[in-house]
Amino acid sequence: MIPVLRFIWEDWADLALGLPKYETEGAAGADIRANLAPADRATGVMLAPMARVIVSTGLRVEIPLGFEMQIRPRSGLALKYGISLPNTPGTIDSDYRGPLGVALINLGAAPYVIAHGDRIAQIVIAPVVQAQFEVVNALTETARGEGGFGSTGRS
Repeated sequence: MIPVLRFIWEDWADLALGLPKYETEGAAGADIRANLAPADRATGVMLAPMARVIVSTGLRVEIPLGFEMQIRPRSGLALKYGISLPNTPGTIDSDYRGPLGVALINLGAAPYVIAHGDRIAQIVIAPVVQAQFEVVNALTETARGEGGFGSTGRS
């Protein structure tokens, strides 16, 4: 089953930027763009080193029950400029109907300007399985046992 995401535009949004888009046939993530408020479109939004900001997409979304939208960084922005997401991947739940914003952080050494229309992140749609939770008296044994962080890495 291919999930269908339904979008509505914010009243002030620039519709010419379009909906998220898969840039290649094999892409797992669809690029999503900064859809800045009219007052910020000419200058963009400056993101100082180590600063965080929520960048608007001008959209609200309806995600089918049983799916989530993951917001992930774009590798080019991360490598070239240090622009990433502070909570990657971010999750948008199927029952959320508010504005779709992208939390960005500048991990680079220089300020970075997010321009109106820039591709700022990618969205990946994934199925969701909700677990049941149960308290038990003991857990099953495994070869790894209690080996924690780094216990299966280099010797």
